[in-house]
Amino acid sequence: MNPLHNSPWRNLAAGLGYLLLVIALSTGAFVQAGWSLGDAFYFVISTVFLVGYGEVHPIATPLLYTSTIATIVLGWLGITFVAAALVQFITFTQLRQLLGTKRMKTQIAKMSGHVIVCGYGRIGHMLADELKAGGITFVILDREESKLTEATAHGHVTWAGDATDEAVLEAVGVHRAKALACVVPNDAVNVFITLSARNLNKDIEIIARGEAASTKSKLLRAGASAVVEPTHIGAERIAQLILFPQSAKVTDSGHMHALAAGLRGLGLELEVMAAAADGAMAGTTIEAVERAAGGTMFVVALNRKNGEILRRPNPDTLIESGDGVVAITRSGRSAPPNH
Repeated sequence: MNPLHNSPWRNLAAGLGYLLLVIALSTGAFVQAGWSLGDAFYFVISTVFLVGYGEVHPIATPLLYTSTIATIVLGWLGITFVAAALVQFITFTQLRQLLGTKRMKTQIAKMSGHVIVCGYGRIGHMLADELKAGGITFVILDREESKLTEATAHGHVTWAGDATDEAVLEAVGVHRAKALACVVPNDAVNVFITLSARNLNKDIEIIARGEAASTKSKLLRAGASAVVEPTHIGAERIAQLILFPQSAKVTDSGHMHALAAGLRGLGLELEVMAAAADGAMAGTTIEAVERAAGGTMFVVALNRKNGEILRRPNPDTLIESGDGVVAITRSGRSAPPNH
């Protein structure tokens, strides 16, 4: 929203504009009467702001009398209007902040079984969009006002505070939340957040971000349910695009993104796996692979190594070496059958 559409902003801008116009016209009038620009501007400023140190030059002509009186009256009106608009603007800003905080507090108080996203950086932004698309209730927790302003503009519920502070976690309903995502770009902070959240809620699902390889074990010991390593995920995604470009097009479609978001809400995931020559999937049927997975995997498409895609393949379809298997899997399963 353009801030000038707001009445306090508009009033303040109009008042300042009026005051500048009065100063410019009055200065021009005194210059026209023969004063230098410096003397005219100094006299107008001291008159408008009611300082009145004295006359720079004698006021001895009708033009100077008229200009001086007009400057005093119009300048006083301008100063009064600007002062009133400034008070209105400050009061409005404070009230809006107070009401906004109260509204957010009310929304969070009504939440139960929600997700707490700690950090609204690049990954937090994408995570929030995915959660919103999946219809999941969540709150963004960050201590940087600029990031919270951006999150609010996207329609997300936000709360300002340090996620390492247990009082702040309690304020966003950590006792009632079903999951907490630590996606702050700082491993040490994520470890501390995990410790605090686990101490407050023994049953909450904590998904933590870890950049360094050595951080994963620390996060798990701190109480994280799972650790996500963005660099590893990025490498896997690049490999998928290289090995199975056609499957990547399938999983990247808008329909499949919506499906994936819905699956995550059910504790399921959509992934592409390679059927290696020395793996368990190559040379077996889809039915056999699903049976061996013990109900943790359901094949929805098969990307042949020649580029052909079989959607909803028959159970007796043979998986060949080099094929890409697009499957719905249960989150947190130990490993795909091919590994």
